[in-house]
Amino acid sequence: MITSKLSPTQIGKRIAGLRKRKGYSQEDLATFLNIPRSSVAQIELGNRNVSVIELLLLAEVLGFSIDKFLADQYETETVISLAEEPVPSNYNVRISAPLLNINKLKNILSYILQKCGGKPNVGETVLYKLLYFADFNYYERYEDHLTGAQYCKYAYGPVPQGIDDIINQMIDNGQIQRIKTVFHGFPQTKFIALQAADLTTFSAAEKEVIDKVIEQFSDWSAKKISDYSHDDKPWRATDENEVIDYELVFYRRPPYSVREYEEDE
Repeated sequence: MITSKLSPTQIGKRIAGLRKRKGYSQEDLATFLNIPRSSVAQIELGNRNVSVIELLLLAEVLGFSIDKFLADQYETETVISLAEEPVPSNYNVRISAPLLNINKLKNILSYILQKCGGKPNVGETVLYKLLYFADFNYYERYEDHLTGAQYCKYAYGPVPQGIDDIINQMIDNGQIQRIKTVFHGFPQTKFIALQAADLTTFSAAEKEVIDKVIEQFSDWSAKKISDYSHDDKPWRATDENEVIDYELVFYRRPPYSVREYEEDE
């Protein structure tokens, strides 16, 4: 372990700041350090110590001076070495931005509507939150994207980008129908599935995550599930109207976290 007067939380914050300044994801650092991505998240939270070897590797990939990094007086800009060494050629940085799988997203929408779209509470707001938790829960458990949809932080909770266009395509193709109703005195937009989802587009693991989300949340009101999503770490850590980073799921705590982490992660 490193010898420093700094707390693990201070060290974690400094590492997170330098990582973001370099434009690297937590997975990028995890690959370079040969540790799980969740371990990087725990380091940045201050819940896991950094070994001497790991600190030396971090200094190499992030290009900082260890002496300045561990100093009491600290600014991100001043710890970067004047002569930064390039990242080793054998270090392959993975682009963490998701790629939208429109076909899978449409099938998941149809599947959710088949399973619970007939419930009076499941309008547009609840539907989008079910999609959000399916996508982010799957990412936390398997470190891979389900639909690849990007979600923005809006006033009533996370909303997948481009969802209106996808919904309209499905309506035009006769896959779903839009219905305007009133629920508890408030206007509500509902969708009804007209075609069965193609379950061959789902893996067993994907279907399991989606089913668990439906089981947990499909009876909740729009207000309840929106309020709940507002306390999820990815939502809380994102600025208004900005895209929510999937990596933030690794900062979750119960009851939001859906993954059991090993003690050494």
